[in-house]
Amino acid sequence: MRFRHRRSDELVKADDLAKYEHSDEPDDYRHRMFMNIAGLVVVALLVGIGWWLAETMATMRKNQDCVLSGRRGCTPVEVQHDRW
Repeated sequence: MRFRHRRSDELVKADDLAKYEHSDEPDDYRHRMFMNIAGLVVVALLVGIGWWLAETMATMRKNQDCVLSGRRGCTPVEVQHDRW
């Protein structure tokens, strides 16, 4: 497939970037800070959930490997010391 060369008057002019410049109206810093904090909380929550999920999967894999190898007593039994 061959492409023809375009003349400079045929090229479409790019949009002016002035619409992205800072406007005269003041910024709403309170809203921006709230959104930043909300984003930080969401990211921290995702990291925490990922950490918990990885830890749980590692524990389950360790227990499965122990059981599948034929050993007994693979999972620790929690005993309350103040039972009596």
